[in-house]
Amino acid sequence: MKKTPKGKYAWTATVGEKGQIVIPKQARELFDIKPGDTLLIMGDEKRGMAIPPTSMFAQVAAKIFVDIEDSETEENDE
Repeated sequence: MKKTPKGKYAWTATVGEKGQIVIPKQARELFDIKPGDTLLIMGDEKRGMAIPPTSMFAQVAAKIFVDIEDSETEENDE
């Protein structure tokens, strides 16, 4: 069996009838997710979904705005 790269993880979660998922305990502990925490759920039709820890929100938001600016620059150059 191939060893996973350091710091990389994969888990599975089952979606319930109400669309809810349970975040695996190991993931909650690793990312310090507590009951009542708010999570950012992001989606890209081509790349899939991401649920980054709230501590990464500023980084994620900055990346989104950079990508938007890059796209707008490319469109204006055409």
